[in-house]
Amino acid sequence: MNEQDDRTTARDYPSIFNEAIGPVMRGPSSSHCAAALRIGRLTRDLMDGDLREVLVEFDTTGSLATTHESQGSDMGLCGGLLGWEATDERLVTSIQIIREAGIVVETRVTDLGATHPNTYRLTLKNATEMHRVTAISTGGGMIEIVEIDGARVSMRGDYYETLVYTDTGGDQLARALKELADVDAVLFHQGTGIQFIEIKAQRHFAQDLLLQVEPECGVHQIRRLSPVLPVLSRRDLSVPFITCAEMVAYNADKELDLWELALHYESARGDLSHEQVLHKMQDLVRIMQSSIQQGIEGTEYADRILGPQSGAFKTEMAGGRLLDGGILNQMILSITALMEVKSAMGVIVAAPTAGACGGLPGACIGAASAMGLSPEEMVRAMLAAGLIGVFVAAGATFAAEVAGCQAECGAGSAMSAAALVTLAHGTTEQAVSAASMALQNVLGLICDPVANRVEVPCLGRNVMAASNALACANMALAGFDAVIPLDEVIETMLRVGKSLPSALRCTALGGLSITKTSKEIEKRLSRHTAKEAVEWNC
Repeated sequence: MNEQDDRTTARDYPSIFNEAIGPVMRGPSSSHCAAALRIGRLTRDLMDGDLREVLVEFDTTGSLATTHESQGSDMGLCGGLLGWEATDERLVTSIQIIREAGIVVETRVTDLGATHPNTYRLTLKNATEMHRVTAISTGGGMIEIVEIDGARVSMRGDYYETLVYTDTGGDQLARALKELADVDAVLFHQGTGIQFIEIKAQRHFAQDLLLQVEPECGVHQIRRLSPVLPVLSRRDLSVPFITCAEMVAYNADKELDLWELALHYESARGDLSHEQVLHKMQDLVRIMQSSIQQGIEGTEYADRILGPQSGAFKTEMAGGRLLDGGILNQMILSITALMEVKSAMGVIVAAPTAGACGGLPGACIGAASAMGLSPEEMVRAMLAAGLIGVFVAAGATFAAEVAGCQAECGAGSAMSAAALVTLAHGTTEQAVSAASMALQNVLGLICDPVANRVEVPCLGRNVMAASNALACANMALAGFDAVIPLDEVIETMLRVGKSLPSALRCTALGGLSITKTSKEIEKRLSRHTAKEAVEWNC
């Protein structure tokens, strides 16, 4: 049996709660910290929790070579290797705790010949075994393990994975298991001196089923990898539409609002009822509201560029000492509060990413609060935004390392525009037009973090994203023509992003990252970090 024989042929269908709105996390960057934690969780399972040595290698030409420490990859990976959740309050101390646990972690920057900028190669050892894993962070906390022990695989953390290592006859065993078990996929992999069977299912494969097949196959190891995504995939998965054009055609005889179409999509994608989808988004909105309040009350964290500023903005706004920005000022307050919580290692919802976590939730919740709208209306608006995010994830990317900040704050702006139209009870057509205009306005936006931290110019760009969204929402509500269909704008964003030099795609090697002031701040923060951090073996 060839390892490709049983691969599903269905297209990849993003989930609102996997790709667009989430994960719930701590840390400066979802593509660095949350993704690294998920990679760590899966590789910990591969070692059955028994880790003694871990070698982590980053490619010299990738974004992680310069950002793995300052943007939280090291921290997140250690948290995952320890088996923690992305919201664990101990995450900031994970490097110290993993060392205290007796696990030696070494990092190297080397020439891996990697084709993806966010590539991790991990070599994991204990007293009796060793495994080598290559994984990538694909944006917004999403990941994919692409190689295990020399065998090509595709594991995204959206299945219960069971790996059955055999001495001989693995292909015959795979065929027998496929006939015997009701699972989503059975794949045979031939690696470097090893062979194993991968079983994808909705639950871990029952070991007693192995006893019903030929014992001559020499099974010597079974590993169970638990999913790390909130919404699982499944065999024969289908959705009603996957592009904006398909959605319009689907809605031709239904006249549903965008948030209702989001319910239809996510219910099909996640095998969830409409009520379950609503409840999931309600939970996320409550977290966003709590984070905003926490930010306004003030946050403390030493290792950051900007201190708390949102509280002062609220004071000046209440005192009438700011220019009249209408609901925009309330949006700015919410956005800055969220970004401060993120930079202080508080809990946030990456929507669509951690670096862009302020723009969409701040715009939606800030505007709804200023308009006196209910939490239910916030939920509907966030669902509408989530569906725009699905189209972005399916047609392009949320990774600044791949396409610049247009893929983070730019995508967030498009999602925000749709959310604001939904709050104003605009039509689906108006929401889509607003999203198209908003994304058109930020094509080419670069990612150039000051001092290699996700704070500046990220804060201003989150505010810009929301301001742009508000303008485009009002233009769409007034009947302005977006001209270019959203699908074509998303396609263009990816093409433009790939045209950007790598120095302007979250590598801290260009733009504001290399200004004199940025380098001075980086040196100051590095000296502070060196006093308190536990050194890795580098």
